[in-house]
Amino acid sequence: MSEADVIKSTVEGPMTVESIKDDLAAIGVNPGMVLLVHSSLSAIGWVSGGPVAVIQALEEVLGPEGTLVMPTHSGDLSDPEEWSNPPVPQEWKETIRQTMPAFDPKMTPTRAMGRITETFRSQREVLRSNHPHVSFAARGKFASFITDNHSLDFSLGEGSPLARIYDLEGWILLLGVKHDSNTSLHLSEYRADFEGKKEIKQGAPIIVDGKRQWVRIQDWEEHSENFIELGKAYKKAGGSLALGKIGMADSLLIPQRDIVNFGESWIETNVKIQEKD
Repeated sequence: MSEADVIKSTVEGPMTVESIKDDLAAIGVNPGMVLLVHSSLSAIGWVSGGPVAVIQALEEVLGPEGTLVMPTHSGDLSDPEEWSNPPVPQEWKETIRQTMPAFDPKMTPTRAMGRITETFRSQREVLRSNHPHVSFAARGKFASFITDNHSLDFSLGEGSPLARIYDLEGWILLLGVKHDSNTSLHLSEYRADFEGKKEIKQGAPIIVDGKRQWVRIQDWEEHSENFIELGKAYKKAGGSLALGKIGMADSLLIPQRDIVNFGESWIETNVKIQEKD
């Protein structure tokens, strides 16, 4: 959506830091929370100050004892053999593997994470986990605990920031996005035992002993295509959640541990992955 379209659709005037703070408090965001945010800036409507205003509102509501977390994924630092959106010519692929700059938590941009997340990752005092594909950024009381020691293999499982948020009984805010953006459901998926669960190998450039290396990473094949239905089932089953508007954005506030536990059971019961021909 263009900025002109966002302005046109924002019929009651611009959103501000104060109006967003009011909306966050109304949906149930409280001081001291550990809050994992997935967001769409355009869904909120036109914001005076753009992504900076949204981040300020989140941090002011959470207060000095709170911790704000966002996914800062960089899926383009991956093996070009897997690329399909868009693909590259076969003859380019080895050159890409040999020359792609290594992951740098300070410099590597996010991909398809949105303007709020991309702005947040470069804020002062924000820490970012050291994973070339699925890093997370955090600021606040538990930022180090969440971002330290992110496992290179099985990257959204027990050695991930998602598992540390689970340990802290954190919360998820889906701000203008749906459950297919809810990365915590990958923790459910990693923990679940289901037919067709498949281990895969990926590649990425990282720094090892001061030198760039292309490394192979073990992981589970992900299936976020199931997450919309999982989210509907969680709501239908009476799962704990709060619905509200942040600006114009339909939003959900969910206790992460509750939906991860529900998701693990739901996936084991409902997901069966067919082997691709």
